[in-house]
Amino acid sequence: MLRQHVGTILAGLVLMTAGSSLFVPARAQVRAEAKALFEKRCGGCHALDRDKEGPRLGGVYGRTAGSVASFQYSDALKKSRVKWTEETLNKWLTDTEQLVPNNDMTFHVEKADERSEIIAYLKQNSGK
Repeated sequence: MLRQHVGTILAGLVLMTAGSSLFVPARAQVRAEAKALFEKRCGGCHALDRDKEGPRLGGVYGRTAGSVASFQYSDALKKSRVKWTEETLNKWLTDTEQLVPNNDMTFHVEKADERSEIIAYLKQNSGK
């Protein structure tokens, strides 16, 4: 009897493992699309690993706004004490001026699905 249960459990684990591998390509594709969207919409001013016209965005998720020592932020952003989360990044990408008045970034992303993809990409590249 115990042998049958063990066999059933092992068979279930094999199926679960095989089934989960079916989803890996879809997740990888979403990541590739999110990366392409980040590069298209944000890459002109930002990179993950270095400052450009805007600060580096690798590790931004969970970080306090205006805290990368190598970048010169507006006084408004440095004083804002905003912590970058899904909610604050969405507000920022929707309307930077509404979240932090008198900041230096005037760009925004109109489409909610694009903001969501960019935020997911930033979160993924922040180890969160």
